[in-house]
Amino acid sequence: MSALALVLVLLSALCHSTWNLLLKRAANPEVFAWSLLIAASIVLAPLGAVLFWLYPVPTSGYWFLAATTVLHVLYFAMLGRGYSRGDLSLVYPIARGIGPMLVPVLAVLFLGERVALPAAAGIALIIAGIYIVSWWGRFRQVLSDPLALLRDGGVVYAVLTGLIITAYTLVDKQGVAHVQPFLYMYLQTIGAGIGLAPYILLQYRWSPVRREWRENFWPIVLAGILVFTAYGMVLTAFSISRVSYISPAREVGIVIGVLMGVFILKEPFGGGRLLGSAFIVAGLTLIALSP
Repeated sequence: MSALALVLVLLSALCHSTWNLLLKRAANPEVFAWSLLIAASIVLAPLGAVLFWLYPVPTSGYWFLAATTVLHVLYFAMLGRGYSRGDLSLVYPIARGIGPMLVPVLAVLFLGERVALPAAAGIALIIAGIYIVSWWGRFRQVLSDPLALLRDGGVVYAVLTGLIITAYTLVDKQGVAHVQPFLYMYLQTIGAGIGLAPYILLQYRWSPVRREWRENFWPIVLAGILVFTAYGMVLTAFSISRVSYISPAREVGIVIGVLMGVFILKEPFGGGRLLGSAFIVAGLTLIALSP
């Protein structure tokens, strides 16, 4: 992986874990998730207009934008529900952990990418680290009753979120070959905000929406900017490096998310999460050093 791609991935991970922390602390995570999309669409409108003028979108680009918009509507809906039912340090690792497990395999099969041996070892370490972080202390339960975790609402929505992340990662890797990455992100943000509006307004009406904006105006605006910045940097990294490397490497944000959950939200922490974090960092290092 190139030095520029690595820097983009690390900065993106910091931004991503920070906006997830803000989402978890919201009074209503589902309303907050929709609100941050609306905030980003409004605040970044001048940038979007300039990019649209400088980089016209070809017809082929709109097909990818339509697909990613649908997937991101589902993503924000599932993620908001996950945080309304589970801890940041549980939901975040599981949701982020599905993609690194599936994306490299699918990228090799469908996108024709090749994975160097050190990078393959790094991907394996990251996947192992994610599941150590998520399930440490619950391995006996997983082995004796694998379906027990699926009775945990937070885990169910985290798994669904992870599957959606896998799908939109592969779509977006192709999409940025047709649309400038930050313009792609901006149009995706508008589309997801519009697409999520009927669900939020029918489910909650206006009262919870007004309350969320009244109590969390600045966190909503900040989260909207961070969402745009975080994924915009990932999309840029997609355009200069392999998705099979970028997708697992960006999960170093799990380490940041776990630390935020422990030290800011006072969620439980144990040796398993420390060990899993070390695996993730080691895996990232191998990927970063791979050609």
